[in-house]
Amino acid sequence: MKRREAVKLIGGTTAGLLLPIGARAASQSSIMITRTIPSSGEKLPVIGLGTWSVFDVDLTPANRPQLGEVLSLLVKHGGRVVDSSPMYGRAEGVVGELAAQLHLLDSLFIATKVWTKGKEAGLAMMQRSMVRMRKVDLMQVHNLSDVETQMSSLREWKTDGRIRYTGITHSQARGHYDVERTMRREKPDFVQINYSLMEPQAAQRILPLAQELRMAVIINRPFGAGALFGRVAAKPLPPWAAEIDCRSWAQFFLKWIVAHPAVTCVIPATSKPQHMEDNLAGGVGRLPDAKMRQRMLELVSTL
Repeated sequence: MKRREAVKLIGGTTAGLLLPIGARAASQSSIMITRTIPSSGEKLPVIGLGTWSVFDVDLTPANRPQLGEVLSLLVKHGGRVVDSSPMYGRAEGVVGELAAQLHLLDSLFIATKVWTKGKEAGLAMMQRSMVRMRKVDLMQVHNLSDVETQMSSLREWKTDGRIRYTGITHSQARGHYDVERTMRREKPDFVQINYSLMEPQAAQRILPLAQELRMAVIINRPFGAGALFGRVAAKPLPPWAAEIDCRSWAQFFLKWIVAHPAVTCVIPATSKPQHMEDNLAGGVGRLPDAKMRQRMLELVSTL
């Protein structure tokens, strides 16, 4: 099932979008929830934007307004974090060009990655990312590629003020053991990991360890690469989802993640403005408690 079909199931094409403040229930805040980066005290909004695949395009008169609107809506509704990688083809350059054109660079928290082997190759790749994106707040070692070498360079760049934070990433459960070892050894400011109602394994060791070591956590693959929308094919949103201010399945999936106290930010990827608004609403209003999260997990596991 396509995501747009899942949205239609819960009330038409406007379902799940951010509501005007006056139309919200009294119990629902219109302000994006924020979480603190432990190493600095800086606060980040809990919903950001991923760019894998969807921003890997040549900018044209046809797609430039749409992608620009995605970035503008992110900032307008309280988001800041945009995550990319050289692995994502043209995405870094697209983000940088649009953010500069729309005067959004100062409002965005830009994260990207280094994805290569060898110190000189890593430094060259990071420099290219800096040029493409105009600035980088967080540099991460993508999927632990040559992690000891690249983390050494990241620490040097942080000391020199070229970046503000260091990080490591992985997007598969098979890498969690190595992520855990690297977290203990390298002590990055951020760890980025896959976590969702379809892939909950990070809660076993990675998320508790991040809390113990005082690391910020970015979550990738929050929709299980889109597979969660297939799980809810032809299924209406349960009525009790209203208890946590959910109006779409996307918000249901995101609020389950955001409710974990170790999570700093979630980065669902999209190139569609209506989906960006829908995702952002997953970061406002009430969040599920432990009992509700278990109920949500059990529901999805039976679909």
